[in-house]
Amino acid sequence: MQLGIRLHDIKEAPLEERLEIAASQGFSCGHLALSKVIKDYSVDDSALTPGFACYLKRLFARTGLDVAVLGCYLNLATPDEASLKKNQRRYLAHLRFASLLGAGVVGTETGAVNERYAYEERNHSGEALQIFIKNLRPVVEYAQQMGVILAIEPVFKHIVWNPKCAREVLDTIQSPNLQIIFDPVNLLDISNYDRRDEIIREAIELLGDDMAVIHIKDFIVRDGELVSVAAGTGEMDYSEIIRFIKQKKPYIHVTLENTLPENAVAARTCIQNLWDACEI
Repeated sequence: MQLGIRLHDIKEAPLEERLEIAASQGFSCGHLALSKVIKDYSVDDSALTPGFACYLKRLFARTGLDVAVLGCYLNLATPDEASLKKNQRRYLAHLRFASLLGAGVVGTETGAVNERYAYEERNHSGEALQIFIKNLRPVVEYAQQMGVILAIEPVFKHIVWNPKCAREVLDTIQSPNLQIIFDPVNLLDISNYDRRDEIIREAIELLGDDMAVIHIKDFIVRDGELVSVAAGTGEMDYSEIIRFIKQKKPYIHVTLENTLPENAVAARTCIQNLWDACEI
């Protein structure tokens, strides 16, 4: 595996400095969310030019880092038609940009049936899933044209909320350019976290072949809610995930989430030690 970090979890600094920090901390790839790490100049759709992509590509190469994920986490199920069209255009711009940047995937979550991008029961309905699939389809078609992988990330509170829903999306659209970002903690909720081993096994069984990126974080229970924290600081058991990666996914990008500047290296070391100790 290639361990990386979300660049916006590194201390606030220009992107150039964040990349240097990531490399010095022993990471080999990064999750790049343009609007979260670049504040000094525009990252609007019209700014995502070939020249900008080539500049960023040189920056990453200089520090020996891959762009594991180019993040574009917008709502593809919003009921507001103007917002939907704007979001879809943003995805197309990211896919063009990724094709020049050499990003592993353009990553996205799967939205909600309201403009607030918030959880409601209808997110888990069959109607919501069909809305998402309909609005995702033209984005995937463009990903195919650009030769880029679009990877969706199932999240319990969003529309694609469990492994079966994710499998249905993949089977319905049937594109090799649509794959999965697997974040096991994102599949958990206070209502199901006690079944986390079962849920992780189901995700690996149903989605393992299509997993392009793994996200790693941990969780604690606080005031009746799951709170995401850095790897090794909560309740997660990573043994099955690590074993799966070691057996089936050589050199996959594995990016840490919810780290802090003061615990990022410890989180990386935790996962690396588990990797070193894992026998297959």
